[in-house]
Amino acid sequence: MTSKVRFAPSPTGNIHIGNARTALINWIYAQQKNGEFILRFDDTDTARSKQEYADGILRDLSWLGIEPDQIEYQSKRTDSYRKITDDLISRGLLYACYETPEELDRKRKRLAARGKPPVYDRTGLKLTDEERTALEREGRQPHWRFVLPNYDSDPFAPKRTEIHWDDLVRGEQTVDLASISDPVLVRADGSWLYTLPSVIDDIEMGVTQIIRGDDHVTNTGVQLALFDVLGASAPQFGHHNLLTTASGEGLSKRLGSLSIQSLAEDSYEPMAVASLAVLIGAAGAVEAMPSMPALVERFDISAIGKSAAKFDMSELDSLNKKLVRDLEWSDVKDRFGDDIFAGNGSNFWPAIRENLEKVSEAEDWWQRIMDAEPVIDPEDRDYVGLAKEYLPPEPLDENAWKSWTDALKVPSGRKGKALFMPLRKALTGMDHGPDMAKILPIIGREKTMARLS
Repeated sequence: MTSKVRFAPSPTGNIHIGNARTALINWIYAQQKNGEFILRFDDTDTARSKQEYADGILRDLSWLGIEPDQIEYQSKRTDSYRKITDDLISRGLLYACYETPEELDRKRKRLAARGKPPVYDRTGLKLTDEERTALEREGRQPHWRFVLPNYDSDPFAPKRTEIHWDDLVRGEQTVDLASISDPVLVRADGSWLYTLPSVIDDIEMGVTQIIRGDDHVTNTGVQLALFDVLGASAPQFGHHNLLTTASGEGLSKRLGSLSIQSLAEDSYEPMAVASLAVLIGAAGAVEAMPSMPALVERFDISAIGKSAAKFDMSELDSLNKKLVRDLEWSDVKDRFGDDIFAGNGSNFWPAIRENLEKVSEAEDWWQRIMDAEPVIDPEDRDYVGLAKEYLPPEPLDENAWKSWTDALKVPSGRKGKALFMPLRKALTGMDHGPDMAKILPIIGREKTMARLS
C-alpha cells in the first residue's frame, strides 16, 4: 500500500515554526516511503479562514522545499460531511445539546469543587422531543456531541473503555474513553469542528499515516472510535513532541517573529530552518543539512523524543552561518542584481562569505569595503606612506598581499599586527573583516593608492 500522509492547517493566520515541523515531518516521511503528501486546508471555520492565509501557507511550504502532491479544501467537501452527520444522527450516535458556554463552565466548576473530572454528564441525551422543542422556542440552537462507546447498555453508566494503538513515535498508547467528555462535532451554527471532517477526509482520501503534535494524543482515542462507527480501518498514528520558545512558551500564530514568513523575510536559509525544525528534540546532533534529500536521508521518526523541545534563535543563527559559509557563488548569484558587485561577484563572494551570517549581508560588506573611509592613526602615517612605495604593480592577485607585507618588513621594522593592521584600517576603514589577500585585488591598485594617501 502506498503511504499517504497529510498536513491540515487552518488558514487563519501565518504558519509558525511548530506548524512547519509537522509539515516537514509528514513530507519527509512520504519521501522515505515513496508516498504522497496532501495539503488539506481545515477551513470549515468560515468566519476566520481566509484565502490569503491559504496562499501564504502554500508560499511558506514552497520556500521550505515542500510541494504538495494534492491540495484540498474542506470548505468544498461539506456535502460529504452533511451526509455522514445526518447518518450519525439517525443512528443515535450524535445527540443535540443546548447548554450555553456559561452553563457548561458552571458544570465544570461544580465537578472540580467535588474533586471529580470535568466530564460532560450527557444531559442532552436525556432530553425528550418536547424538551428539545421548548428549548428551541427559547431561541437556543443545538450543538451536537458524539456519544462515545464507553458503556455496555446504559450510556449513563460509563465504564473504563481503553483504546490502544502503536504510535509511530511514542510506542504503545492508551486512552480511556470514560475519562473524557463526549466531543462536540457540530457547532450551534451548523459548522463542524475539525474532528469529524478530518476523519471523513482521511477515509475518503486514503490517508495511511496521521503524524501530528502530541497535543492530539487524547483526540486520537475519539477519532479511532469514529473510524470504527464509520466502518473504516484507521490509519497509523504518530505524535511528535512540540516546540516551544527558548523561554518555554508554547508557539502560536500570535508569535509573528517565529512565522515562516518572518524567517524568510529575515534572510534565513530555508535549509537552516528546516534542519532545526526537524532535527531538534530528536536523538543525535542538530546539523545544518545542505539539501532536502540530505535531510530526508538523515531523519528517523523513531528518534523523536517525548519531551517538548525549545526552539532557540541562537541555534538557528549558528546553523544559518554554517550553511552560508558552505555556499558557492553559483548557489547565490541569482539572489543579487547583475551589477551589485560590479561584475566581480565570483571573486567577492568567496572573499566575504566567512564573515557572513546571512547571504543578504554581502551587499552591506560590499558597500563598506568599496566606499570605505580610510582610517590612519597618527603613529602609522609614515608607515602607510612607506607602504605606497612597495605596493606591487597591476594586476593584483591573491599573492599580492603577502608579497607587499613581506617587502615591508625590513624597511619598516614591523611585524605581526603592527605590520598588517594599519594597512587593513587604511584600505577598509575597519580593524576586522575578510581575508585581505582576497580583498586587495577587489579593491584594486588605484583605490589602494588613493586610500594610502
